[in-house]
Amino acid sequence: MAAARRSSRLSAQSDAKPSSPQPEDQTANSTQNNRKRKASTSKATAPVTPTKRRTERIQPVPPLTPTPSAAGAIAEPAASTKPRTHPTIARLADPLATNATLLSPETSRVVAFKDIDLGSPSKKPGTRITTENLLDVACAHLISVDERMRPLVERNHCKVFSPEGLAEKIDPFESLASGIISQQVSGAAARSIKAKFLALFDTRDRTTRFPHPSEVAPVPVETLRTAGLSQRKAEYIKGLAEKFANGELSTEMLHDAPYEELVEKLIAVRGLGRWSVEMFACFGLKRMDVFSVGDLGVQRGMAAFVGRDVAKLKSKGGKWKYMSEREMLDISEKFAPYRSLFMWLMWRVEDSYTDVSTLE
Repeated sequence: MAAARRSSRLSAQSDAKPSSPQPEDQTANSTQNNRKRKASTSKATAPVTPTKRRTERIQPVPPLTPTPSAAGAIAEPAASTKPRTHPTIARLADPLATNATLLSPETSRVVAFKDIDLGSPSKKPGTRITTENLLDVACAHLISVDERMRPLVERNHCKVFSPEGLAEKIDPFESLASGIISQQVSGAAARSIKAKFLALFDTRDRTTRFPHPSEVAPVPVETLRTAGLSQRKAEYIKGLAEKFANGELSTEMLHDAPYEELVEKLIAVRGLGRWSVEMFACFGLKRMDVFSVGDLGVQRGMAAFVGRDVAKLKSKGGKWKYMSEREMLDISEKFAPYRSLFMWLMWRVEDSYTDVSTLE
């Protein structure tokens, strides 16, 4: 009996003794764990096999149809880290000839049409096509042929054929090599490879000029590849340099040759397909009557220009899904000898705020 009373007193003392306080973080953790247990208990269901998450295989994005922005690498000099203005010099111009101011890759000698004095009283205004009025004459011709060209011309200033664009000095070796570098890669990748390519050559002013053909030709392909070039591209650039170094290609020939001869000589160079040569002739040599039927962007723009539903035609498939080659040639022919400008504007048809197909 006494033992029972003693036991009850000890039990009462134990109940009255305050429990030792727990640290706040332990208390919080305990509360969270309890909540998790309750939640898991209340939501207890039969085990379900988790569905396999389908990992979409990311397909490599095919190279975009070449556009002026991609072709811009052809006319972008090595030192163009900042926008530059080029002092304009009035020269004679010819829509069927090279209008660019070219530099000899080895000597930097300028090759261009003869300078003229527009201020001379003997020169009647408007009697000659010059680098000062070439773009205006071309725009006027396109509008006179088809009034639907007016909104495109007014909303899209073509700097390529402007007096400033024609004053830019172009190294043809650099332009063609840059075109090879940019084939099948993004613009950012092309710029990175080109910068590494320049770094291979120990020139005093390597930040302001592209290496000469005579500097590139003796370099082994393996060394050129360290700039990020593929085996073929390294071979192409080396072969191109050799042709400039031995005189097979020259600035004078590129400036003076008729268009068909120019295309024939350049297509014979490994690594230069017809599209590459056409883009060089247009953006590098600033020839005004170049037209590329092999460019999907031009084909699509022309289809939109004549009022076709390009969204529906997109799923059609095939090389000529927007417009046939014969149609492209027939439509573009009437814009000669300024088809380069026409082609440039066709790239921008869908960017225009005006539906040109509705204009009569």
